[in-house]
Amino acid sequence: MSVATYIDADGTHAGTVQLPDEIFAVEPNVPVMHAVVKAHLAAVRAGTHSTKTRAEVRGGGRKPWRQKGTGRARHGSIREPQWVGGGVAHGPKPRDYTFSLTKKTRALALKGALSDRASEGSIVVVELPPFEEPKTRRAVELLERWGANGKVLIVTGQRDPNEHMDTWKSFRNLPYVLMTQVATTYRVLAADVVVLTKEALREITGADAEIGAPAAREDAPAVTEDAPVTEDAATETASATAETETDTASADTEPEPPAAEAGQEARGEPGGEAGGVATDEGDAE
Repeated sequence: MSVATYIDADGTHAGTVQLPDEIFAVEPNVPVMHAVVKAHLAAVRAGTHSTKTRAEVRGGGRKPWRQKGTGRARHGSIREPQWVGGGVAHGPKPRDYTFSLTKKTRALALKGALSDRASEGSIVVVELPPFEEPKTRRAVELLERWGANGKVLIVTGQRDPNEHMDTWKSFRNLPYVLMTQVATTYRVLAADVVVLTKEALREITGADAEIGAPAAREDAPAVTEDAPVTEDAATETASATAETETDTASADTEPEPPAAEAGQEARGEPGGEAGGVATDEGDAE
């Protein structure tokens, strides 16, 4: 699963956001994206180009000279296309260049564009801070904290434009920043870094973003490295316990002294000295 950096309103790295694979880990379909980009560029064309035909150009109502007898080529009007100041043959006329694509096609192209940026690590999820007044300097500082370099696309989501009007005014003075409510295939591909707010990410994925704390991610490798040490400590503890149990069992199984020795010990006579006296008495007899 792809991961994007999450930055809070203060501009600090507050964790990471898990991006769903079905949107941000799709194999880009280049022909589909090309068709969608062409449709976008065609839709933004004004199509107001226009030229005048020989019927629309002023003048040329009479025949310049008679049909025969002059030696010149025959003409019926001075506004013919081959004449200077004449009409234009087959010239452009106002038209609409837009053509439609299916919803599935546009959705697949957008997924491919987002996946391409996610694979490059060029997607950042932020909490857009409020601006008390338009301030371009603060906008530049935010871009530096976000790590957004080059062409930047900021997607705010479908919310009231009046809520972030000062924010929009702060970023619009920067020629390399585009702030929009909806992410499109063309805009995503044209940007080097895509900045998504939590609202925009919710609209794209259809679910709230799950923000993971950076501390948990940093502790994960430490647990893996300490695992062998923990096993050694457990092994040493088990060995010490086994040795203690062995000593206890040895103490419990030690043989008891004979009754005579027990009696001598009770009178305070050592067993070795009593045995030596008995031997001397037997020798004396």
